[in-house]
Amino acid sequence: MVFNVLLYTSLFVFISGLIYKISTWFSWKIGFSSRGISKSERLIAAFKGMIRVIFSAKILILFKVFILDVMCQKRILKEDFLRWAMHMLIYTGFVLLLLMHALDKHITSFLFSEYYSTLNPFLFLRNFFGMMVIAGLAIAIYRRFILKVPRLKTNSMDYYAIIILAVIMISGFFLEATKITSFSDFERMVEEFSDVDEKEDVRALESLWVHEFGTVSPDLKEPFELKLLEHGREIHEANCATCHSSAKYAFAGYAVAKIINPIALLLDRAGSSNILWYIHFIACFFGLAYLPFSKMFHIIAGPISLLANAVMEKERSHPANIATRQVMELDACTHCGTCSLRCSSAVAFDALDNENILPSEKMVSLKSLIAGKKLSSKDLKAVQEGIYLCTNCDRCTVVCPVGINLKELWLNVREDLIQKGYPEPLLLSPFSFVRGLNRYDIPADEYYKPVEAAKQAVAGRFDSLIKQSPLILKGGGIEEFNQLSGDNTFSYCFSCNNCTSVCPVVSSFDNPEEALGLLPHQIMRCLGLGLIEMASGASMIWDCLTCYQCQEHCPQNVNVTDLFFGLKNLAIKNVKKA
Repeated sequence: MVFNVLLYTSLFVFISGLIYKISTWFSWKIGFSSRGISKSERLIAAFKGMIRVIFSAKILILFKVFILDVMCQKRILKEDFLRWAMHMLIYTGFVLLLLMHALDKHITSFLFSEYYSTLNPFLFLRNFFGMMVIAGLAIAIYRRFILKVPRLKTNSMDYYAIIILAVIMISGFFLEATKITSFSDFERMVEEFSDVDEKEDVRALESLWVHEFGTVSPDLKEPFELKLLEHGREIHEANCATCHSSAKYAFAGYAVAKIINPIALLLDRAGSSNILWYIHFIACFFGLAYLPFSKMFHIIAGPISLLANAVMEKERSHPANIATRQVMELDACTHCGTCSLRCSSAVAFDALDNENILPSEKMVSLKSLIAGKKLSSKDLKAVQEGIYLCTNCDRCTVVCPVGINLKELWLNVREDLIQKGYPEPLLLSPFSFVRGLNRYDIPADEYYKPVEAAKQAVAGRFDSLIKQSPLILKGGGIEEFNQLSGDNTFSYCFSCNNCTSVCPVVSSFDNPEEALGLLPHQIMRCLGLGLIEMASGASMIWDCLTCYQCQEHCPQNVNVTDLFFGLKNLAIKNVKKA
């Protein structure tokens, strides 16, 4: 009765959690692209998309990805053999235990008409699969707490996953061991399943089970006479052999039984088998109920992410499906840290100590942000910093073992934060090269509105500078500029426009002269003509990304970016004087 209540309760919670998680894929929104798309539209688009893929040549791509990336986990093997071994041991061992042992009445019994859980090879296989999971957990603990893989962070979800799996496996082996040694279990089986009544026959059978099956008897101790053991074997063959193989085949459980042998009778009298049975099954049921709400849900969302990204293309896929896929990818993240290990911005983490700079930690925070949880101003600022410092190098996407399109996710979340009015002026004034390249994916009014907000924020920070008017260098001249910058390479400029052509800030605007005042090559000519005040009045010097593209491409070796620094330094110096 209790077993059925636990089973149905955990199944109800699991199914409810599964339905809830999948519903969030169609209701939560990331970025401006998901605005105006209803839940029903996303459901219909997903259904149509699946039908089109199934009845097209893309089904072959799905089959390939399922075999190589889902079943064989090729992406993980490519990155790290030890982590691949860990995943394969835990995943394969647990799934096989689930199918052969937990669902034995529905699967194993159906496939094998003479199946008993106490017969070989099922005894051996159950122990073998369990030891696979134990070995995988040992590797996980070794990697996280001993090897300490760089930038691999362990949070509460990781602890829960390791603890739940460990409790299930360890309690299972101890449960098997107490059953092997249990004398009360032996007496119950003799009474219920055998025709043995004579005391001598029972004694002979008991002797055999003590000798070969690991049972611990309060009355009989080894060594036994061969004649007695032979008699016991005859009785065993007649009554027990059809449903009991030697306990030695359960090599892990039998080894534990030998360890607890000295206290086996005490454990038997205390009813340890029943206690361990409840611990084992409660852990299993809790793990099942908790799965949709934990990081373990990636065993469902991860394969879906791999399959979806294999057949979806940003330019061709329905926007509703893109929006759904991006939310689903938050659940697919395994928190493995591969992206953080490859991240080109991760060096900033060492200086700023903000974990949200690391992509894998950013994913954890984004789930809270997208779910609508109230973040403190400190937490929100940390998320912003992590998003804005991303260089969009796409290394994280390339190495993600579950195929998450992280670059696209960062862009959408960044745009979402920008549109909600959380500007970071020093970064947003040029709005980054990548945002400029993607400006046609953003409605024109939404693209320029945050730019103006950012400029106002800059004006607020440098209010004294603005009040002096652009001609803040009045009284200063080319001599003062040369003295401060130590650079007069601008005199070599012959206005080839190379610096302007390669400038990412210039390419971010449809009308750059109107937005920036002067373009890079024009500023160089102003300096060459001694028009320092005019050069300093251009927004270009403050919007500069300092990417050094202009400087690297100049055929005359003009230090364009360094000269911009000089202009800014001179501007600040003169403002301080004022």
